[in-house]
Amino acid sequence: EKAVNLKKDLAEMQEWMTQAEEEYLEKDFEYKSPEELENAVEEMKRAKEDVLQKEVRVKILKDNIKMLATKVPSSGQDLATELNVVLENYQLLCNRIRGKCHTLEARMIAFCLEISEVWSCWIELLQYLDLETAWLNNLEERVQMTGNLPDKLDAVNDALESLESVLRHPADNRTQIRELGQTLIDGGILDDIISEKLEAFNARYEELSHLAVSRQIALEQQLQTMRETDHMLQVLQESLGDLDRQLTSYLTDRIDAFQMPQEAQ
Repeated sequence: EKAVNLKKDLAEMQEWMTQAEEEYLEKDFEYKSPEELENAVEEMKRAKEDVLQKEVRVKILKDNIKMLATKVPSSGQDLATELNVVLENYQLLCNRIRGKCHTLEARMIAFCLEISEVWSCWIELLQYLDLETAWLNNLEERVQMTGNLPDKLDAVNDALESLESVLRHPADNRTQIRELGQTLIDGGILDDIISEKLEAFNARYEELSHLAVSRQIALEQQLQTMRETDHMLQVLQESLGDLDRQLTSYLTDRIDAFQMPQEAQ
């Protein structure tokens, strides 16, 4: 009975994928307006979410069939073969849905950016995003390099100076990104796509900036402690050196300790 139910579930899953392919992938026509294209993009996004939500059901089927195969190898083997076909078809459907979604988004960008002023604004925004993304990558690399430093004054000092040099990055580019993004959004151009890009950039910027500043403060405290320790050791070394020279002079002059003040004894 378990095998029969699983076989039925596999058949239903395959039937659903066939219907999804017909509904989402086989219709394609020329979009006459940005509104039509935007509606198509939203429809494909919903389709992508719908398909990805089935991943849980696919996983449950896979786990149940594996469990059955351990108990009833003959039935499990037959179902495993059918499962492989379903898994391949499901992965293909996911890839095709994602591909069409990206294609429609690219069409939407091309459709909406035909106006030269908007196109220029979009390209400028992408250029600033690329510059700031490269800076964030550099900042992330410098932060990671401070994570496992040798316990040496020079190493900590060099790491701190390296991190501070990256943090002295001007805020002009980020201001341009904010203004260009807001201009496009206010104009109703690719609101969702631009908002998504800006939200991702700003989130990463805030996260890395806070992490870098925290690491900078920690390095400054560590450096201060090491300098204080180094100074204390230097003072102690000088004091011991003076004491050694004084005691050596006593020995050289053959002075009896009992002839010296209490502190010298």
